[in-house]
Amino acid sequence: MTSESGLVKTYRHGLIVGKFAPLHRGHMLLLDAALEQCERVSVWVYSRPDFPEMPSPLRRGWLRALYPARLFPGLELLPDAPTPPLNDEPDAVHRGYVRGVLDGWDVRPDAVFTSEGYGKAFAASLGAAHVLVDRARQIVPVSGTALRADVHGLRAFLDPVVYAHFVRRVVILGAESTGKSTLTRALGEAFGTTWVREYGRDVYERENGALTPGHFLEIARGHRALEDEAARSPGVHKWVFSDTNAATTLMWSHLLTGTAPAELNALAGACRARYAHTFLCDTDLPHEQDGWRANTEVRAVQQAFIRQDLEARGVPFTVLRGSVPERVAQVRATLNGA
Repeated sequence: MTSESGLVKTYRHGLIVGKFAPLHRGHMLLLDAALEQCERVSVWVYSRPDFPEMPSPLRRGWLRALYPARLFPGLELLPDAPTPPLNDEPDAVHRGYVRGVLDGWDVRPDAVFTSEGYGKAFAASLGAAHVLVDRARQIVPVSGTALRADVHGLRAFLDPVVYAHFVRRVVILGAESTGKSTLTRALGEAFGTTWVREYGRDVYERENGALTPGHFLEIARGHRALEDEAARSPGVHKWVFSDTNAATTLMWSHLLTGTAPAELNALAGACRARYAHTFLCDTDLPHEQDGWRANTEVRAVQQAFIRQDLEARGVPFTVLRGSVPERVAQVRATLNGA
C-alpha cells in the first residue's frame, strides 16, 4: 500500500482506543507509530466513567491541536458512543462493545496499535493485526494513572498544550502604587513559574495616555493572550501569576472614557471563573510617583472601586499587607492550603 505522499505503508487502516487522560508523550509515541505505518488512523477517546476535570471533548481537542488535520489528513477522531461499559468491566465485555460500535460506524481496521497486554486479544476480536509499542514503557516511562496522581511533578511527559489545562491562574490586583507589579514578578521567581506583566501599561505608554474604549478592549484581550501564552510556556509550573485582570481594565475604561465596549464587560465577568485565587494588594506601601500615576487620594478611590467590584461580583479574595517578602509568604500560605 502506498500513501498519497508516495511512501509505502504497512497497513490500510489503524485503530487506537484509549482514555488519553491526559494525553501524554507515550500516547504520542503510539500515534506516531500508527501514522507512520498506516494510510489511515482512527482514534477513539473512550472511558466510563469519564473524567469531569478533562472530559472527552477536551481530550479530543488536545489531539486536534497536536495533530492538526492539515498536517495529518489521515487521522480520524471518532465520536463518543452511547453507554460504554464501565472501565472495570471484563476485557471480553469491552471487546464486544467496541466491535459492535465499530461495525455500526463501518470502521474496519486491519491493525490495532496498543501499549497494553490486552492488545493482542483485542486486535484478534476485530480480525486485525496487533502492533505493540513500548509495552515496557522504556521509551516513555509514564502512564495516565501516574500522571493523574502527580501531573505537576511529571509535567515533562506532557506537551505544553496539554499541561496548560492543569495550570491555575492567580491574579494580583490593586490600585496604582500598591506594589502589585513587583509582587507578581517576585511570586513568579519564588514559585519557579511564569508571571504576566500588566499589558495595559504597554498600551498606555504607547498611546501616551490617550486611550479610547477600543484601547481598553485591546488591553483586556492582549492581557488574556499573555496569560494563555504563559500557561503554555516551558517554564510554567502549576501556577501563572498575573498582574491585573479585565475587571480592573473595565474600571479604567469607565474612569478615563466614561464607557466600555460590551465585550470588555463580558471579559470582566469571566474573571470570576478564570482565576483560581485573587489577591488584593493593600495601600499600606508608600505611594510612588513615576510620572504616569495619579496622587495618593486618587489611589484610595481606585482601591475602593476594585474592592467594591470584587465584592459585587462575589469573587473571594485575600488582602495582602506588608513588605514584598511578607506578601509572598502570605500568598504561599494561601496556595499551599488550597
